[in-house]
Amino acid sequence: MKAVLFDMFGVIARVQSPESMAVLERTAGADPDRFWAAYWSERPPYDRGEVTGPDYWQAVCAHLGIPPDRRLTEELTAADLRSWSEIDQRMVDLLGRLADQGVVLGLLSNIPEDLAARYEATQPWLERFAVRGLSCRIGSAKPEPAAYQWCVRELGLPPEEILFVDDRAENVDAARRLGLQGHVFTSPEELRAALEAALA
Repeated sequence: MKAVLFDMFGVIARVQSPESMAVLERTAGADPDRFWAAYWSERPPYDRGEVTGPDYWQAVCAHLGIPPDRRLTEELTAADLRSWSEIDQRMVDLLGRLADQGVVLGLLSNIPEDLAARYEATQPWLERFAVRGLSCRIGSAKPEPAAYQWCVRELGLPPEEILFVDDRAENVDAARRLGLQGHVFTSPEELRAALEAALA
């Protein structure tokens, strides 16, 4: 193994907390089940960079039957960005140790442009990654094969020399089908042990 390709959310950054999800639900003023169905069903084009943030939220509001306006879309965008902004410092520290050991680091994240720009402006540890495969800029998202293939090309390594780390088994399975090694993330401690074994 010469490189580790990391997922962002659920691995390095935390997924949305119940509190942040409740803020979004209250801001939209919608039934939670209906809100999240609309949120995720409209998300893929936003993650791929095919629509802007305001367009995404207008589509969500249309799905819910809520008349969108500029104030509401701005409030929803702000609440959404905050909900994805909590970092696991243990993972940031691990990235630093791996980089110091000479391990090549890559990032493959399903992320909209608004959130990507926020991370680039506030998280200097992103510079640790030799390759950043952000779905909004590469035009494909996990588990689509093209997303992994883009990262493999940019890393310039055979797939079997790359370990892909993601908290979703379906995304890891998709990587394995393309010849990458895979690890389903559950905790920094378990990942650290797996990396130590792979690098031994």
